[in-house]
Amino acid sequence: MSLTTPNCSQFENSSFSCSSSHPLGIRIGLYMFFTCSITITVFGNLGIIISISHFVQLHSPTNYLILSLAITDLCLGIFIMPYSMVRTVENCWYFGNIFCKIHYGFDLTLSVISIFHLCIIAIDRFYAVCQPLYYPIRITGPVIKRLVFLCWSIAMIFSLGVVVSNSHVSGLEGYDILVTCFHVCPITFNKLWSLVLFFICFFIPASIMVGIYIKIFLVSLKHRRNIKRNILAETSQSIFKKREHQAAKKLAILMGVFLTCWLPLFVTFLVDPFINYSTPTVIFEVFNWFSYINSTCNPILYGFLYPWFRKALRHIACGRIFYGRSPKKSVFR
Repeated sequence: MSLTTPNCSQFENSSFSCSSSHPLGIRIGLYMFFTCSITITVFGNLGIIISISHFVQLHSPTNYLILSLAITDLCLGIFIMPYSMVRTVENCWYFGNIFCKIHYGFDLTLSVISIFHLCIIAIDRFYAVCQPLYYPIRITGPVIKRLVFLCWSIAMIFSLGVVVSNSHVSGLEGYDILVTCFHVCPITFNKLWSLVLFFICFFIPASIMVGIYIKIFLVSLKHRRNIKRNILAETSQSIFKKREHQAAKKLAILMGVFLTCWLPLFVTFLVDPFINYSTPTVIFEVFNWFSYINSTCNPILYGFLYPWFRKALRHIACGRIFYGRSPKKSVFR
């Protein structure tokens, strides 16, 4: 890729038009849909952040991970999705070349952070269900905080380093012309980085998560059979295990939705360079927004799967969190 600014004068008579090809009615509908998605993403994840931060009963290692994941989704809803909405609907990037790079970098960063968080959540559930005696020793608040810090720092160094150095588009002819002359901010990776991105940022973490949840599922079946054989002698430890298994299942649902939302985009990243970048732009935009919708789905899923979240939201909506004893209020009864 050229390191100099391309001469755009030769493209002045080009038939390319930086305007939306969608009819007005479709554009209005798309803006309404995307705005609704952004609103749910922002306020839903803000509700999770306030709930876990405010209520002392929710201060647990697992919830610290969920809190950090919600912060990631909130940042995506505030700083990434609005600009992507304009790019998708208007078929043009109006925010300049430098901000294209910034947008691209932080979009990739937040995506990688989300994947890393879900991988750590899977490991957390593995210890809680499969090795409960070691869980309080190995999975503590300080350990989780250090892991969260590593998630954010490694993802930022990796993603921003790739984008700032332009290594993801190294060797691609015409990329700088598209960005500078045609005001496009394309989602593009060369062959090397498409492979690196797919395997390191998606396939390997996803494989770890799937393997862990299969192990958890098998252990859950074993415990369930043991409980049925000795149902009259069920102890508080068995009740604890059942509660942990239910929590693991709920987190597995969240992970399944995540993989469903992100898999099409990562597969497209992988395949596109090897078919000479012939994937239609609309396919990229659809799959890209499908991945964004995951951040919208997370607070909705919490509302369905976690009664404590619904109760915490009622406290927040009614303004009860401003009462003096509100942080110690039970959200599990």
